[in-house]
Amino acid sequence: MAINMFEPANWGSFSIKNRIAMAPMTRARNANGIPNASNALYYAQRTGAGLIITEGTAISETSKGVLHIPGLYQQAQVEGWAKVTNAVHQQGTRIFTQLWHVGRVSHISIQPNQQPPVGASDIQAANSTAWGYDENGKEGFVTCSKPRALTTKEVKAVSLDFANAAQNAIKAGFDGIELHGANGYLIEQFLNPYINNRSDEYGGTLENRCRFLLETIDACIDAIGADKVAIRLTPYGGLHELPHYDEIEKTYQYLAKNLSERKIAYIHLMDQKSRGSFALPDGFLERFRSWYNGIIILAGGMTREKSESLINQGLIDIAAFGEDFIANPDLVERLQNRWPFTPPKRELHYGLTMEGYIDWKTYSEAQVESVNL
Repeated sequence: MAINMFEPANWGSFSIKNRIAMAPMTRARNANGIPNASNALYYAQRTGAGLIITEGTAISETSKGVLHIPGLYQQAQVEGWAKVTNAVHQQGTRIFTQLWHVGRVSHISIQPNQQPPVGASDIQAANSTAWGYDENGKEGFVTCSKPRALTTKEVKAVSLDFANAAQNAIKAGFDGIELHGANGYLIEQFLNPYINNRSDEYGGTLENRCRFLLETIDACIDAIGADKVAIRLTPYGGLHELPHYDEIEKTYQYLAKNLSERKIAYIHLMDQKSRGSFALPDGFLERFRSWYNGIIILAGGMTREKSESLINQGLIDIAAFGEDFIANPDLVERLQNRWPFTPPKRELHYGLTMEGYIDWKTYSEAQVESVNL
């Protein structure tokens, strides 16, 4: 019998009202890093989704690569996020927060005391940008600064920063956390041998390069339990200057096996073709499914037809939609009724204005508005 992605489903220790997730998207709407009523409204507007994964959330002062993002390392941030989780839960939607350390994809203007960002190594992402201040103090995209390599002791401390943020997430009412292990940020920098040139226990062999990811997962499991811990991965991705390497397939097979054993909440895969980077190769999803026995979420260029096909083939369990949710707060209704989507305004994706954030109309509101014109 065919699975209807718009119907409720059991998911590990949770139940969800449909198999559609809102993917994490940076919106840069927090001047002081503390979530507020506007953020609560933004997420509440999009609770047609069975699962919401928040924008990347900073785990420390030094983890940021974008101005005005929220954090989860101070009590005021915990209290701010509680407004968001309460608003979302009132609508019967599950919500995870994505915990984020950008590593080398940052700029001195975003870092405390203008210090260099930290990374797996000191190799600069010289053709990539962060969202910071230029030499004239103007906000916008700036070239990533040369990083400083984390010491072995500091690597272990970052794992604990993730775990501390995970504990704060549960205090704030989140159903769980998703580690950002994708898109060229810190966790993925450790995986890639072209960026990770370390000679300590975190570099060299495939197992050593995966060590930071798995130790961080374990630290979060110890803090909040495996059923509340998830991770986002981008196999074959190339964002932020991560070259392909010979052991990609072996790396993700090794991770899938180890993450299966840990019985985490889910793995969230992203196909970066939708971001202008490399697509997942043909057959990869089938192979990954054979390696990993847990819940799989897929994002990147998803449509209703693609989602239904992959879910019914058993290759994924939940379909995630990103940018479409920005301009279409009622995206699930639009998908279900095959209503047209409103195109987003990318120039309004970042910034402190409420325009392009909480002012998007639902399809029904737009229809009423057009009749009244």
